Order: sequence, then C-alpha cells, then structure tokens
Amino acid sequence: MPAPVSLVERNPEVSAEQIVASLVPPPQFDGATFDSYRPDPAHPSQSEALERMRELVTAWTSPKRGGLFRKKAPEVKPGIYLDGGFGVGKTHLLAALWKAMPGPKRFGTFIEYTALVGALGYAEAVRQLQGSSIICIDEFELDDPGDTMVMTRLLGELVAGGTKLAATSNTPPNALGEGRFAASDFLREIQAIADRFQIMRIDGDDYRQRDITGAAPTVEPEQLEASLEGLGETVALDDFDTLVAHLAHVHPSRYVGLVRGLDALGLRRVRVLHDQNDALRFVALVDRLYDAQVAIRSSGTTLSSVFSEEMLGGGYRKKYLRAISRLVALSHQA
Repeated sequence: MPAPVSLVERNPEVSAEQIVASLVPPPQFDGATFDSYRPDPAHPSQSEALERMRELVTAWTSPKRGGLFRKKAPEVKPGIYLDGGFGVGKTHLLAALWKAMPGPKRFGTFIEYTALVGALGYAEAVRQLQGSSIICIDEFELDDPGDTMVMTRLLGELVAGGTKLAATSNTPPNALGEGRFAASDFLREIQAIADRFQIMRIDGDDYRQRDITGAAPTVEPEQLEASLEGLGETVALDDFDTLVAHLAHVHPSRYVGLVRGLDALGLRRVRVLHDQNDALRFVALVDRLYDAQVAIRSSGTTLSSVFSEEMLGGGYRKKYLRAISRLVALSHQA
C-alpha cells in the first residue's frame, strides 16, 4: 500500500464553474433509476412515491394539450417534497427523477446550494442555475432560518422561470412525533413557495443499517494504518483534532476537493465533539465522504458517539443523526 496522504495537507481551490458542474448525483447513485428502485412491500408508501415520481416526469416533460371540449387536466405542481426517515430510498428516487428529466439540470444537497450562494453571491448563483429544467435538493435543512430564507427566495426565482423542484427531508425515523411534523415544518419555513410543492411521505427502515448491528467499530491505535490496507490505492491518515481544526480554514464548498480521489480515511484519536461549529463542519465533511463512498477506520471514541448528548438533544439533532447513520455505514465498508 502506498504511504497514506493527509487531508490536512490539502487546500483545494474550486472555481464557480467547478462548483456548478459538481451539482450531479453522487457516484453511488450512478445506477439509480426508477426500475432499480426496490420498494419494501411492508411499506406501501414507497411504491406510491415511485409511481408518483414516474408520473411527474410525464407531466413535467409532455406538452400540454388543450382544446375547446377537452377535460381540464388536474393541476400538477412544479415541486415535490419527499418526507421520510434515513435510508428509505428518497435520494435514489431523487436521482432517478433527475436522470429522467432533460437538461440542463442540477442535483445537490441543501448545504451544497447554500455553499454555492456563499461562494458566488446570490445574484451569480441565480444566474448559474437559471434555465435548469429541474433543481433537486437532497436533505433540505430547516435548522438555519437565514439559509432557509435564502433558499426560499432562490427557488422562488427559479420556479418563476419554469424550473421544476424536487426535495427530500432529513427526518430521522422512529423519533416519536418528530418525523410526522417534518412536512408541516417544511411548508411553514418555505411559506413563500409552499404552494408549489406536493408532499409525499415515505416510511421504512434505514437500509444502511439492515445488515449492520451495533456502533461504528474502532481499531487499536497501533493497528490503524494496517487496517487501511486493501481499501484502495489512495488512503489518508489524519489526527481527528487536527483535521477538525483544518476544516475551519476550508470553505464547505471545497470539501469535495478534500476527499476527491480518496478511497479510505483513517482517523486517529477520535473524541466526542462539544463545539457546535466543529460538529457542523464535521457533518459537512461526512456528507462528502459518504457521497464519495470513502471507507473509514478509526481509533479512540466510536464514530457513532462523536456528537455529544447535548448536541443530539438540540436543534441540529436530525443533521447529527444522519451523519451517525452514514459514519456507521462507512466504518463497515470493505
């Protein structure tokens, strides 16, 4: 195995054009189509969502036919919002919808779009996205009023130009009452464009955890580097605290550059995070690691306990739970 690299030594620069060009589904969804989606028979809402997404492609792409004696077609809203827990196939359906629509089209997480606005400025972000047939927003975040307001304004301008919208939530499953209120929270927070969205609820179990039990595994410190062998050509090995500190000096829109070409990541001396800013930056990195399907091995505190109990009980609970789900999956990845 070649000597491990260090993410701390990477300081990627990403141009506006590169950021916009990167707004496509993550590699693990290259094979995501409507036909490859496998609804769970135990949860009929999955089949219903699949059928509705197929119908939307036809409704959004077929020319409208009018006529004096033709029956008026039912209204088809320009947006759809998939509300549900982790790992029930929302992103698969979102990617399949994106593939079925004509270009130009964009696909990204909520964080990626807000990072785009932060990097380019609002007016330039609108200019870059205008003319898209569809904008897909994975994991729409509702925990930052400022970001939500910016996104609502941005999406309103794009819809006015004929762009269709599709979004998913990041609602955790089995959180008493929490999941059921996600759709109403979404509509309240984006009230300026709420009437543009149809809401669909998808129930189910987290597919990432179906064959995984327990917490994210840990490795003895002296065995960490050896545990990365066989996981790919390019692996990184970093001290957890040093990497978290480095993230503060890299704009989140450039995190994709941090993990580009990486097959596996080893993290030394993982500890529980108590600083909210550190934790949120780490979440953004986890999202990019998951998109790139980078296997993780770690020593110290298990990655499934990296966020403090206080954080898990706070306003960013949903975001942290999603990150834990992904960290557990990546920690088991061969």
